[in-house]
Amino acid sequence: MSGKTYHFGTFVLDRIIYVVTFLVCALILILVISLDVGKVSTGNIIYMFILASFFSLLALVIDYLRQSSFLKQLNRMRQSAYGAELESVLALEEGATYEQNAFRYILESQYRLYMDKLNEQRLIVDGRNLFINQWVHQMKTPVSVIDLLVQQSDQMETVDETGRLLLSVQEENERLAHGLDMMLHQARLEKFEMDVQIKRLDVKELLRFVINGHKQALVRSSIFPQISGPNVYVETDEKWLIFVCSQLVSNAIKYSKIKPGSKKLYIDIEQTDGGYAIRITDEGIGIPEQDLPRIFDPYFTGENGRKTGESTGMGLYLTHEVCRRLGHPINVTSEQGIGTTFTIVFRNKSIHHFTNNK
Repeated sequence: MSGKTYHFGTFVLDRIIYVVTFLVCALILILVISLDVGKVSTGNIIYMFILASFFSLLALVIDYLRQSSFLKQLNRMRQSAYGAELESVLALEEGATYEQNAFRYILESQYRLYMDKLNEQRLIVDGRNLFINQWVHQMKTPVSVIDLLVQQSDQMETVDETGRLLLSVQEENERLAHGLDMMLHQARLEKFEMDVQIKRLDVKELLRFVINGHKQALVRSSIFPQISGPNVYVETDEKWLIFVCSQLVSNAIKYSKIKPGSKKLYIDIEQTDGGYAIRITDEGIGIPEQDLPRIFDPYFTGENGRKTGESTGMGLYLTHEVCRRLGHPINVTSEQGIGTTFTIVFRNKSIHHFTNNK
């Protein structure tokens, strides 16, 4: 097939069934005339056959000329398929028949669909590369700091100095762990459906676990957490919900420790019209009003991210994406200089009131 050239003979061969049908019909017609009229001379039979064949051949030639332009275009595209540009399908001229135009439409539609998918993948790859570059840059900072602190350890003379040094090392190590966790969850999100296990969870117990995981960072930043509200169970994935809540608590710490003095972190479980909600409210620097519509966009760091220099713009994007896939809407309200509230909603179908029977 790869070496086949499209010409008039190929055109006729593609329509051989019509040619054979014509010949059979012509023979039957001649036979009927011979039987009905009587003896017909051989010359007249040959004459009628040649005349009918001529007009049939003429019809095939006309049809070929009518369609040849489109067919030749296809032939040229097929012969140069390995070297042709993808955009060449858009240069395909309009055909002469419905089938040719339908084929042209399908070809163009498939090309545009392919380009849309290709551009989508390019954006994903470009975004991932940007995230990795930012992530590597951020991971280099705590590594350098830890290396510097280790070099200073030889100069430590008192227990207090050693304690402060170890505390600094621990803080940088937490930054490393958080960055690695972010990278791990970003990779897992691509296979989200294969990494989900829905089960019944005690919301307060999960929130206490999250707070305990950030206990030292909260103490260092003079932030005092407070969990309140009824005890409820929800049907969701434990690992992913812990990631979401941890990310929100981590953000609260990051943008609250900038402010001097002691701060509160309120974590409330509240009843809503559609079920229950977790509200995480900090007393941090707040989010500028112009940044609010974009905080869930990938790689968006905003004004606060540029201030701290610790933001990759992926934390809240991953949080929003996980909540969307789990079916838990998330929204945010904020007032600059006052604080920020993130709300995760659990609808009635995923709620179970607390009982002693687990």
